[in-house]
Amino acid sequence: MGTYEYFSVKYEDGVALVTMNRPPVNALSKGLLDELEKVLDEVEKAPEGRVMVVAAGDEIRTKSRKMFCGGADISEFGQAWSSGDSSKMTRRGQLLLTRIEKFPKVTVVALNGSAFGGGTELAMCFHLRVMAEEAELGQPEIKLAIIPGYGGTQRLPRLMGRTPALYYMLTGDSIPAQEALKHGLVNFVVPMAEVLPKAMELAKRLAQGPPVAQRMVIEAVNEGMGRPVDEGLLVELEKMTAVTRTEDAIEGAMAFMQKRPPQFKGK
Repeated sequence: MGTYEYFSVKYEDGVALVTMNRPPVNALSKGLLDELEKVLDEVEKAPEGRVMVVAAGDEIRTKSRKMFCGGADISEFGQAWSSGDSSKMTRRGQLLLTRIEKFPKVTVVALNGSAFGGGTELAMCFHLRVMAEEAELGQPEIKLAIIPGYGGTQRLPRLMGRTPALYYMLTGDSIPAQEALKHGLVNFVVPMAEVLPKAMELAKRLAQGPPVAQRMVIEAVNEGMGRPVDEGLLVELEKMTAVTRTEDAIEGAMAFMQKRPPQFKGK
């Protein structure tokens, strides 16, 4: 298990709980993104972590609100903009967040605070999202005369629909938790104190599931999105054919017939 400046990783009941802690607001600096890459490397290889949960540390807050992530580190981005070299930094963030979206283990984000800009873009990459009812999301980049650069223009419309996504990106208005839930941007909205327990409960349940089949679902959805249905069905066929050859698929069928809980091994 690695040692990090901005992250801690704890394994519990098949879940890797990753806490992000760069006060005051978990701004996405180069150093934080570099460490996040290493955390992903660790969790991906760790057999004791079948599901990953990411939450913000308790001290991540402003004077007025609890935060999950305040977005990109503007001081670093300002230097990149002034030097005309923002594309390299932006592309790095895009690739890292896409890695989370395609992560081979199920990922859950515990939004135990508000997330704006790159923070919302980070949250959207997780497979499942649990949000505090007191928190807000948002893509306020337009107020700085820029646009979302870590995938917001692509993922927000796909998750909540083109019309509301355009509204929130063009105005820069914040997205309240209940609006995020209504539009499918998050899976659950609960009181702040219940966010992490809810995320962990969900993750522990998923950790009992079949890892290979879970990975195939993630791959089928990611590879099929944006393709015509006929092409997506071929992707599904490929994944279905592969997963039926696994030991877990045999175990699942046997457990069903024997009326007992299955014991999945990820094989």
